[in-house]
Amino acid sequence: MPDDENLRPGLTDLVWPRRTSRLTLRPLTVDDVDAVHAYRSDPDVGRWLGRPARSREEVMASHFTEQDLAHSLAVEVSGAVVGDMMLVVEDAWAQRDVREQARGSVAVLAWVLSPVHHGRGLMTEAVEELLRICFEDLDVRRVRAECFALNEPSWRLMERVGMRRELHGVRDSLHRDLGWVDTLGYALLADEWRAAPRLPVVE
Repeated sequence: MPDDENLRPGLTDLVWPRRTSRLTLRPLTVDDVDAVHAYRSDPDVGRWLGRPARSREEVMASHFTEQDLAHSLAVEVSGAVVGDMMLVVEDAWAQRDVREQARGSVAVLAWVLSPVHHGRGLMTEAVEELLRICFEDLDVRRVRAECFALNEPSWRLMERVGMRRELHGVRDSLHRDLGWVDTLGYALLADEWRAAPRLPVVE
């Protein structure tokens, strides 16, 4: 790992907002806490989240720290926040003598969408734009994401955007209600993304 995390490229280095045909992506701010709490506190959403969000105070403490905000985006539809996304740039594992070449080469993604807006392809559209940001603006060579295997909508989305299943961890993650459960890991390389057909970017 690098000694200075500021050497890594990140969301704060980019120009915002970004727009797709239906969405606006922009950095998350503390002013969004009530909108984020509204959907993250939904039991059907919260059961898959790594950090509890049952109260506004929990959301504020676990999602709106300075470190969290540096890696988080709001997803807006017609000016309303309907979801949020995380993008963290990391170093790939490398042997010591080539470690510098692996610095800042991997992006880790996560996302949450209000259940009111499920079934419209909005998060698919948002993740497609986030992949474009990763590969074109941040120049990473690999993107990865993970989810509980029982969270089918999440891994189906990963497959829709062209990500490849690389990991099936058997009962390797502890769920607060379900006990030890399986996880799935997906990834996509920059050259794979560039070779795939995509929708035009809306400015």
